Amino acid sequence: MPPPRTEALKEQLFIWEGKDKHGKQMRGEMRAGGQAMVQAQLRRQGIFVTKVRKRYFIGGQGLRQQDLAVFTRQLATMIRAGVPLLQGLDIIGRGQTNLALGRILQQVRHDVATGNDLSTALAKHPHFFSPLYCNLVAVGESAGVMDTTLDRLAVYEEKALALRNQIRSALMYPSAVMAVALVVVAVILIVVVPTFKDVFASFGAELPWLTRMVISMSESLVKWWWLVLAVLVGGVFGLRMLVRGSQPLQFALDALVLRLPVVGSLIGKAMVARWTRTLATLFGAGIPLVDALGSVANAAGNRVFSQATLQIQRDVSTGQRMTLSMESTGAFPPMVVQMASIGEESGSLDQMMGKTADFFEAEVDEKVKGLSSLLEPLIIVILGVLIGGIVVAMYLPIFQLGSIA
Repeated sequence: MPPPRTEALKEQLFIWEGKDKHGKQMRGEMRAGGQAMVQAQLRRQGIFVTKVRKRYFIGGQGLRQQDLAVFTRQLATMIRAGVPLLQGLDIIGRGQTNLALGRILQQVRHDVATGNDLSTALAKHPHFFSPLYCNLVAVGESAGVMDTTLDRLAVYEEKALALRNQIRSALMYPSAVMAVALVVVAVILIVVVPTFKDVFASFGAELPWLTRMVISMSESLVKWWWLVLAVLVGGVFGLRMLVRGSQPLQFALDALVLRLPVVGSLIGKAMVARWTRTLATLFGAGIPLVDALGSVANAAGNRVFSQATLQIQRDVSTGQRMTLSMESTGAFPPMVVQMASIGEESGSLDQMMGKTADFFEAEVDEKVKGLSSLLEPLIIVILGVLIGGIVVAMYLPIFQLGSIA
C-alpha cells in the first residue's frame, strides 16, 4: 500500500518577539507553516521567543514604493561610501519614521548578522521586496558590485515611482470629479425630485416625457436603492472574482485598456517605458538576456506585454534575435524595436533600452499634461448633461404652466 500523501503546509505571516543570547529585545516577521515552526527556527538562531502571533493582514503603515526607493538609495550611498552592510542597515533602520520598514530592516539585519546573504534576508519579506529586487541584489552580491547594482536599482525604483505618480495624477482628477457627480445626482434623485413630484401632482396636467423619465428614475432609486447598491457592489466583486479565475479574460481586459481612446495611448506608453527600464536595469546588472526577459515578463504590469515577453524569451532561448521576435509580437512600437536592434548590434542593449525608457517617460509626461487640458472640458460637458438635464426636467412643467397661464 502506498504511503498516504501529505499536503504541504501553507505558509503564513507571523509576528514574533523574543530575546537574543545577550538578553537584547528583538522582534520581527517570518513566513512559516505554523507557530511551532516559527519558534523552532528562531530557537536554532539562538533567540528565546516570548510571543508569536499570526498577521492576518498588513496593518498599520505599509511599505510604499517611495519608501523602497529611498531605502535603496540610502543603502547604495552608504555602501559606496565604505560603510559596512550591518552598520548601514542599522543606521537606516534607526532613522526610519515608517514603523513597518523599521521592523523589516531589523529582521533583515538580524538575518545578515547570522550569516545569510542580503538577498536571502530580503526574500523572506515577499510582500515588500519583489523577486526582481532580490534577484538584482543577489547579482550584485555574487559579482562584488553591490554599490553599482544598488545604484541601478535605486534609479529603477525612482523612475518607476515617478511614472506611477504621473499616471495616477492624470487619472485621479477625472475619477474624483465623476465620483462626486454621481453622488450629487443620487442625492438629487432621492431627496430633491420627490419634492417636485408632490408639487407636480397638484397641476393636474400631463408632464413632459423628460420629467416623467426623471421621476420614474427617482421612484425606482428611492424604492430599490438597497438592490441597486447590492447589484453594484456584488457586480464589482463578482467581476473581480471572474477576472481572477480566467486568464483569457484578464488578457482581454488588458488588451481593451490599451485600446481605450486617449487613456489607452497613455497607458501603453507607460507600459513600454516600464518594460524597457526593467530590461535595461536587469541586463545592465549582468543578468543573462533570457533570465532578464523572464523577470521583465513578471514585472510588465500588463498581460499583453507579459505574453509578448514570454514569447520573446522562448525565441531568444532557441537562438533567434530579440528584435525579430519583438517585431513579430506586434506589441512594441517601431522605435523600441529599432533601438533594441541598434543595442544588439553594438553590444549596448542596456544603454539603448535606458535611452528608450527616458524617451517614453518624457512622452508620458507630455501626454499627462495634454490629457489634463483635454479632460477638463469633457468633464464639464458630462456634468452639464447629467445635472443640467435633471434640473431642466424638473423645471419644464413650471415653464409650460407659465406659458399656458
